[in-house]
Amino acid sequence: MKKPRRPAWARSLGRSFTALGRQALKTGQAAMVQALGTPARAARRPAAKRPAARRTATTGLAAAGSWLPGLALGPGGARRWRLYSPPGVRAGERLPLLVLLHGCTQDADAFAASTRMNRLAAQQRFLVLYPEQDRLANAQGCWNWFDTDRGRAQAEADLVLQAVDQVCRRRGADRQRVVLAGLSAGASLAALLAARHPARFCGVVMHSGIPPGTAHSTLSALRAMQGRSATAPMAAMPAAGWPALLVVHGSADGVVSPANGEAAALAWAAAAGALPGATRRVQRGQRQAMLVTDYKRRGRTVATLALVQGLGHAWSGGAAGQPFSDPAGPDASRLVWAFAQKQFALQPA
Repeated sequence: MKKPRRPAWARSLGRSFTALGRQALKTGQAAMVQALGTPARAARRPAAKRPAARRTATTGLAAAGSWLPGLALGPGGARRWRLYSPPGVRAGERLPLLVLLHGCTQDADAFAASTRMNRLAAQQRFLVLYPEQDRLANAQGCWNWFDTDRGRAQAEADLVLQAVDQVCRRRGADRQRVVLAGLSAGASLAALLAARHPARFCGVVMHSGIPPGTAHSTLSALRAMQGRSATAPMAAMPAAGWPALLVVHGSADGVVSPANGEAAALAWAAAAGALPGATRRVQRGQRQAMLVTDYKRRGRTVATLALVQGLGHAWSGGAAGQPFSDPAGPDASRLVWAFAQKQFALQPA
């Protein structure tokens, strides 16, 4: 009896997973999972390490201040979140808000431990919101930033916006002072959210991510990660009203090509009619140096590209011993906060 032919969609899905598996062998399993996520079989080894990492991450996350849970609901489902609030918040006080979107295999605890953003928030008095991807939506905890054809990426971005709205309404966040930041898959989702709701955010930080518009499926995401589709169709972006962009990317990133960081800055700048200034080398102490380029229009910095020399696919200046975290790089958490402060200062009183 002749074996029935599989439907076209099943054959296409099979080819996608085959290509994904081959690429994982080339780039390294754990690194590939961090940027995109793979089928469950390919992710067994990283998953086995997760409980120990979580125990380490939870230590000291709310040594000062509070570490509150929450849940965002919307058409795209539900997503948990965690909020860090510094100590001594007064009734009626409105604090600025940073929204941090983790990478694959991470959660709020792990990302907070890696970035050490809560410690900085306690010193500088701001709130930090950590939305979490649901493992039912992606087995490796990756945001589905690339799945725009079916609308999952847009739905997840809007769920993050729901979490932001909840924190602004109920937890004292100032909705006029909100900045997005993310790592890898989280960076890509942050950029997508900023593109969908530009008026809601003062700025967006992409750390080791891919700009919106470069991928719409698993296969196109793989090409974009390799730098083969590192262009972003954002010509419709108005010259004013969009949040400023800070891109942090490692020059030695073998998972998400550094070409993506440059493409994000160039697309943001070109759509706003901004021109690049002279690239400058910045180095503090013994940390890895950065090559920094600002793109400006009429004196306003539209985008900044910071290419960290020798950094791989990891949070620059992150805590030692954490996955996807490199303490040798410049402190990305302080870079994010300094960038946010500049954007807040530009907001009308």
